[in-house]
Formats: sequence, C-alpha cells, structure tokens
Amino acid sequence: MTSNDEKRSYDEKPAVVIDEDRRARHSSSPADFSTDPEAHIRANDDTWRHGIDTTHEKRILRKLDWHILPLVSLLYLLSFLDRSNIGNARVAGMVTDLHLVGLQYNTAAAVFFILYCAAEIPSNILLKLLRPSRWIPSIMVAWGIVMTLMSLVHSFEGLVIARVFLGLTEAGLFPGVTFYLSMWYKRTEQSRRVAIFFSAATVAGAFGGILAYAIEKLDGKANLHGWAWIFLIEGLITVVVAAFAFWYMYDYPSTATFLTPDEREFVIERLKHDSTDLATHYDRKFVFQALKDWKCWMMVFVYMGILIPVYAFSLFIPTIINELGYKASTAQLLSTPPYIAGCFFTVLVGIYSDKLKLRGPFVLGCATVAIAGYSVLYATPQGHPGVSYAGTVIAACGTFPSIAVVLAWAGGNAGGDVKRGVALAMTIGIANLGGVCSSFIYRTKDAPRFHIGHGTVIGCLLLAVVLTCAAMVTYSRLNKQKEVQCRREGIDHSHAPKFREMADASPLFRYTI
Repeated sequence: MTSNDEKRSYDEKPAVVIDEDRRARHSSSPADFSTDPEAHIRANDDTWRHGIDTTHEKRILRKLDWHILPLVSLLYLLSFLDRSNIGNARVAGMVTDLHLVGLQYNTAAAVFFILYCAAEIPSNILLKLLRPSRWIPSIMVAWGIVMTLMSLVHSFEGLVIARVFLGLTEAGLFPGVTFYLSMWYKRTEQSRRVAIFFSAATVAGAFGGILAYAIEKLDGKANLHGWAWIFLIEGLITVVVAAFAFWYMYDYPSTATFLTPDEREFVIERLKHDSTDLATHYDRKFVFQALKDWKCWMMVFVYMGILIPVYAFSLFIPTIINELGYKASTAQLLSTPPYIAGCFFTVLVGIYSDKLKLRGPFVLGCATVAIAGYSVLYATPQGHPGVSYAGTVIAACGTFPSIAVVLAWAGGNAGGDVKRGVALAMTIGIANLGGVCSSFIYRTKDAPRFHIGHGTVIGCLLLAVVLTCAAMVTYSRLNKQKEVQCRREGIDHSHAPKFREMADASPLFRYTI
C-alpha cells in the first residue's frame, strides 16, 4: 500500500537488469521435461532466470509481499472476526438476552454456511470476469453492513436471518483471495503466502477475545447489550476498511503500478513458465474440468476433515474454556494464547512447506499434532483445567497450520487459471458445509467434558490423514505416468502450446506431493 509519490519512486528505480544474451541462451535451451518431473520448477531456480539475477527476483518478491499480503491479511482478519464473534457474543450474554434454548444457538451458528457454500464458485468466476479491486471490497461493504445490523436483533428468528445473509456476503472473500494470490505467485511460493494470509484468522481469534472483553464493558450504553456492541463496532470497522481497499488493492501483475515495466514482464513470464503456459482466459469448459475431476473432490474432503475442527474450535473455544471453571471475562482472555500459538505455527509450517516443495507430509504432521491435542481434551478427567487448557493449545498448533497447506496443495495441483479458481472455490465452499456439523457437535448438555464434540473432531482429523495418504500416492503415480509419456513421445516445454487447454492433464504438468 503506497501513496502516488511512493509509486512514482518505485518506477524510477532500476530494480531489474535484464541480460538479453542470457535470456536468449535460456530460451534456446529449455528444460527437459521428458525425463525430470521437477524440471519446470528447477528451471526457474538457476542463478539467472530469463536474464534476471536471483537477488533481483527476491527483491521483486518482497515488493509483491509488501504491497499484497498486508491488505489481504487484514481483510481476512475482519472476515474471520465477523463470522466467529458469535462465540464471544454467546459468552457475553447473548443466549440469555435473546432467550435462546436447546439447539437454537447451534442453529444460528450453522445457518451461516448454507449460502456461504453455495456462493463461492459463482463468486470466484465473477472475480475472474471482474476486477479484484472492485469485487472483493464490494462484498466487504455488504457483510460489514449485515454485521452492523446484527446489533439490532431481538429474537432467535432475527439472529438466524442475519447469519444467513452474513454467510452469503462473506462467501467470496476467502476463496477469492486464495485465487487472487495464485495470480501473483508461483505454486512453490504459495503455501507461505496463504499461511501468512490465513494466520490472520488466528490473529482474529486472539484479537477477538481481547476486543470482546473490552467492548463488553459498553453493556447498557445506548440501550444496547455488550454483545450487541461487539457486532456493531466490528461491523463498522469492516465497512471503513472496505472503503480503503477500493483504492489500495491491486488487480493483476500486468497492471501493478508498484512494479516497473521490466518487473511486470518478468512476473508474468515466471508465472507462465510455472504453469507450463496453461490457459488463463475464461471458458465454460474449464469450469467443468474442475467439477468433473475426482482429484479436486478428494481435496474437498481432505479440507473438510481439517476445517470441521477449525470451525468447532473458533465457535466454541470461549465456551469450552468457560466450562473448565473460568469465569466468562477470563474465558474471553484465555481464548487468546491458543490462537497466538496457532498463528506462529501456521506461518512456520507454510514457510517450510514451500522451502521443501512438499504439502502432504506437512498435512499429516499437523493433523497428528491436532489429534494429540484433542485426545488430551477427551481423556483429561474433570478437575484438571490446566491440562485441558494445554490440550486446546496443542490442538490449535495442529489444526490451523493445516489449512494453508491444504489450500496451496489444492490450488497448485489444478492447472489453468479458471480451473484453479473453481477448484479452490469447490474445496473451500463445499468443505465449509462441515461448518454445519461443527455448529452442533459441542452441545450444552455435554459440558464440561464434551466427549461427543472432541471425539467427532478426532474422527474428522483421521479422515484427513487417510485421504492425504491417498492423495500423495495418487499424485506420485500420475507424475510417473507423465514422465514415461514425455520420454516415450519426446515431449518437452516447446510443445506446451499444444496442451494449453488441457489444464493439469497436460503431460508437462507435474503435481506437488
């Protein structure tokens, strides 16, 4: 995010020096894709890439990071804060004031996901057809208004209607930004960026508890309850930031004003090379390529196995801590440390996942840690709140880091812009139906042990483990098949235009394991 003067100063700096002779030599000797499934990745890891020094490339990546990641992370922080603050509102007295009984609170939490899931694929298609800097801030304004108006609800029915529309208006942000990042970064660079972006969710959880604790003190002001002030203030913040995003969000590398012309050309070229020059234009057949691909559906259920624990954690962690014997205000504050730990490991795992160019092993490792945390919660007898609280911290360190890695995996293994956008929307949208499940597994009558909730979460994590192993075997097998095909038919990168519309079915495309 820069002012106009700063943007001009960037353009005046010769950040990139292009050596035309080296570029010509690079172009005349393409990597041999027929014998090496990772050649298309390592071709960009040489000292010179298209005549540009790696030092200068790192400088360009830093510029991308500073101009893109802070804003999208802030947007997602607000999104996650607005969808999960109902958990803080519950502890602040919303259930009593709205006379919610039985499963009415769970129902209000669950209905958010109905239209949220249905709207994600259309939203990503619209993001491709429209400008990100117009579409994303527009949906932010919409959900900010809905969030603000939630402060006026006086009944269960009003709360349900508000949550339905909140789900509809928020639907496009998470899949949209994940898709948006894939338009700027190579596949091997996306996990750490998605991790940084998603870590905003853990920050939102930590910040949400502290903010709710402070806002709750306004109880009775302007005839509003403390929980209503939480909705009102957090909704207004979203609207203000959305107005700011209209002016400071960049669309695509080709139009990025903070890059020089040579830098823009380089970013575009490296993305083409990374995707083996697959199609970037919109065509309806690319939508169906994703919808008919069983591998995309496999990633949907891997993500669902991780997402149910994440949503259950976010919606009920204040309640779980409260039921351990801590008073409501203390529970709001104690919900912060698990999120801080989750934030740290989310970024750390994302960095090493990109560094090692691996996805599946990190998903397995994180899921195992999460299972250990929930096992502690399940097995600890009543009267040991310290041990149970340690279990929540361990669970957060396993569940949150998995999200970024799975999304980078799902998006990186879907070839072509449109198929990738639809695949990400499928993964996020359909898996979010698991949020309905998350809303009902922690029942008031099961307090304080919540055996059904903890057991269900462990089962979901085991599902993710099994499907991740299956995905790793599948992608490895397909890479070997393509390697044999390229060797047999003499296919190399010079044949890329012939396979441009085949998406990841192209024999030149290699899946990340």
